[in-house]
Amino acid sequence: MEKKEKKFLTVAPFECAWRKDLKFREAGRGCVAFDAFAHNDVTVVFRENVGSQHYHYKRDNSPHYTVIIGSHRNRRLKIEVDGKTVVDAAGVGLCCSSAFQSYWISIYDGLISIGKGRYPFQNLVFQWLDSNPNCSVQYVGLSSWDKHVGYRNVNVLPLMQNHLLLWKQVDCGEYNGDDDGDEELENEKMGHEKWGLENFLESSELSDMFFIVGEEERAVPAHKVILQASGNFSLSLSDGDVVQLQHVAYPILHALLQYVYAGQTQISETQLCPLWTLSLQFEVMPLVKQCEEAVERFKVNKKLFDSGKNVELSYASSQPHSGGTLSFGHPINMQRLQQLRSTGEYSDINIYIEGQGLVARAHKVILGFYSVPFAKMFTNGMCESNTPEVCLKDVSPEALKAMLEFMYSGELRIEDTEDFGSLLLQLLLLSDKFGISLLHQECCKMLLECLSEGSVCPILQVVSSIPSCKLIEETCERKFAMHFDYCTTASLDFISLDETTFRNIIQHPDLTVTSEERVLDAILMWCMKAEKLCGWEVVDELMINSTPESLFKDRLQSVDDLLPSVRFSLLPYPLIKKLENTCLSRHISAFGDLVKEAINYKECRVTIHGNDQNVKFQHRRSSYKELQYICDGDSNGILYFAGTSYGEHPWVNPVLSKRIAITASSPTSRYTDPKALVSRTYQGTCFAGPRMEGGRICAWWMIDVGQDHQLICNYYTLRQDGSRAYIRCWKFQGSVDGRSWIDLRVHENDQTMCKPGQFASWPVTGTNALLPFRFFRVLLTGPTTDSSNPWNFCICFLELYGYYR
Repeated sequence: MEKKEKKFLTVAPFECAWRKDLKFREAGRGCVAFDAFAHNDVTVVFRENVGSQHYHYKRDNSPHYTVIIGSHRNRRLKIEVDGKTVVDAAGVGLCCSSAFQSYWISIYDGLISIGKGRYPFQNLVFQWLDSNPNCSVQYVGLSSWDKHVGYRNVNVLPLMQNHLLLWKQVDCGEYNGDDDGDEELENEKMGHEKWGLENFLESSELSDMFFIVGEEERAVPAHKVILQASGNFSLSLSDGDVVQLQHVAYPILHALLQYVYAGQTQISETQLCPLWTLSLQFEVMPLVKQCEEAVERFKVNKKLFDSGKNVELSYASSQPHSGGTLSFGHPINMQRLQQLRSTGEYSDINIYIEGQGLVARAHKVILGFYSVPFAKMFTNGMCESNTPEVCLKDVSPEALKAMLEFMYSGELRIEDTEDFGSLLLQLLLLSDKFGISLLHQECCKMLLECLSEGSVCPILQVVSSIPSCKLIEETCERKFAMHFDYCTTASLDFISLDETTFRNIIQHPDLTVTSEERVLDAILMWCMKAEKLCGWEVVDELMINSTPESLFKDRLQSVDDLLPSVRFSLLPYPLIKKLENTCLSRHISAFGDLVKEAINYKECRVTIHGNDQNVKFQHRRSSYKELQYICDGDSNGILYFAGTSYGEHPWVNPVLSKRIAITASSPTSRYTDPKALVSRTYQGTCFAGPRMEGGRICAWWMIDVGQDHQLICNYYTLRQDGSRAYIRCWKFQGSVDGRSWIDLRVHENDQTMCKPGQFASWPVTGTNALLPFRFFRVLLTGPTTDSSNPWNFCICFLELYGYYR
């Protein structure tokens, strides 16, 4: 297997390429998009672990999916599950050709979708749902059958609910063509697929030089930066360059320029040699090579001389690129183009930013290639049409430079910048403002990949003002709703959200809260534009010496509009009665009415509307069950709850019933027994032995609460075994995937454990304690008090508490 370029590789027959970056972020959910070229089948494998170079899916006994995109010879699409064919469809339109074609394959909880094109999820061709899905597949292997397969532009993308619509929306950020050809800038909808460098071919618009060709001295306009990035035309730095080519016929020059601007041209056999001579003169080396190859074909096959057919010359880059950039289908040297930008050679536009002065020098034709609005700005008679200067407002210099870097390199390289998130949002606004659809798509993809509980609010504040990001906005709202406790307590960013967005969140069907009190607190903080975190009690105290009008100001009406989103009837009865006697209840009529309604429901089990179908009296479908710590060794924890089949049956050790999985840092043995850690009997000797991780010694016990379950942990309990190896330094951690860990509580020189068989419990506080996790572990970070075996983690019982679902 030979690796050609950074993102271009060839897979030999019966081999498979595995790369570290070809991995789903979430097991069982992801999409791989790629270009492939093959004379036989294209084969993509999805499995739980990485295979070897000589891996072949026909010999794989582990769980996996295999998708086989049939060649032009059989035109079949196959899907195999663990080596057994489950789909064998003929003529579905997915077949390889003599050139690279773009495909995408997504897996979402067993739903396998396959299509053609650069962007998921356009051109969906086939879908199949596995009735017994493998939700553990995570690694992507690029394989082959009996002939070499070439792959390039391979990207693994994240998926989420509404992912089909979402990625369509990312692609729809482009301007779509209008049939009526309206030229108004305000209503400009020209699609980037119909707008390319060929639009500037022999066009006087934005040109800065002319060729004078033939005896008739015909003037042919061109653009210095494009020519110099494609070859060596020996142009001066002054405007109005004229290159005399009286000995060259116009069709020859036209063919050369068409090759440069459009990436392809046609010419008669008799004109082939003059074209070769001209391309050699100007050092357009891809065209020189193709002309030479065409001449050799004519020499080998004399009949071609008499065929009368035109010779087709087409540029095909083997370098990794993004479709739609200047490197796509054009013989342009991107490194040379970037050099022209950095030196300012042949630049014809100086870009100023209001209050910042001159920020960059660029080329109008490059800006116009990527942006129809820029092209119109420079050609429709606006002031920028007649001046080498443009002044932009409300644009950061960093965002402008990143935009130009993308235009001149074809890649968005901002991951290593100091303020990556802020810069990405500024770029998104800039790409939307100037209709740079390719940059818009890249920004959207990056936003989705870096979307987290901590970034969702800043993203929402930006995308809510961009119509083309509507579904990304909905995705962010869902992310916020599902992590409502964290997003409304980790920071006050949510206070700046507009009312529509905030209402969409608190009314979202996937709103996940540990208590309706959290919803009430968030609404009151948002309405009073709180400057620090507070609960309803603080607001009630402020109300004693204030009025609703002065406290909530311009958001007073929003209080009445948003309070019905709180399901007061789900609050504990004593808390509702306490709310009844507050200033909030007395001074805000909507608040008082809702509290009284909840009390009536609790006391009489009747609603104002006469039935329990009213949503305000129903538990949220995503609500957590509270498993509250009472005392050491109680039966209220999650591990005990799992042992009762979640409250349905008498207790059985949850490890034996496979409701819970527990692993240790050392292999299972007589004294390292996972099921002993959750048993209800005391164990005299129970420990996890040491191991080396990242060059450091450690020991740990890890709990997996189950694939379909999560816990927001607010308390945990440990019990010392019969030894005197008391722990002093350790961490309690949570993880979503069992690999990346977040500290929930750190213990340094904790002297709590001091006798054999002792119970000890600790609360978990802080913003991270509001996040749900599937995996938890206690990690020994320092030696115990036992000098003989200081790294044995000696506990015989563990229990977790909090909000569980």
